Amino acid sequence: MFASWGIGLLAFRQDDLRRALPLLERAVDMCHEADFPALFPWMAPALGAAYTLSGRVADAVPLLTQALEQTIATEMGGFQAFCSLPLGEARLLAGSLEAAYTLAERALALACEHQESGHQAYALRLLGEIAARRDPPQVELAAAHYQQALALADELGMRPLQAHCHRSLGTLYAVT
Repeated sequence: MFASWGIGLLAFRQDDLRRALPLLERAVDMCHEADFPALFPWMAPALGAAYTLSGRVADAVPLLTQALEQTIATEMGGFQAFCSLPLGEARLLAGSLEAAYTLAERALALACEHQESGHQAYALRLLGEIAARRDPPQVELAAAHYQQALALADELGMRPLQAHCHRSLGTLYAVT
């Protein structure tokens, strides 16, 4: 299970969804088959994020919702931000801005509470994306969230997130 998850996660991080999806699906299936419910919130977010990026938002949302609900029910505070962020991304892509906003705000609060700076940075970027997609776009708020996420990403050496923040800022400024 961990081998499939780890290799699948590596493929996902390398943007190889064709290779990542079957491995991550196998890890989640093995988690269910072996009856390891405590590991499900660890395995499911990667698969849900891969589903989202591959355009399978309808598959991602129930999986990620189940993982988040399980972390809340079992009071796994450290995993709640971890599960909320990919669900927020999926909700955003599905056009549910308010649901995405609620998840991002909750993820940010939990990440701050548990001193998870990386999750704080991702939550701030997600809040920036939400603000940028509002109608009309909340340009100043989006830029502020992106800048905060970028500052944390710089501090933590999170280069992919830095690149996403720079791209999002560029897109925001180009559109406005």
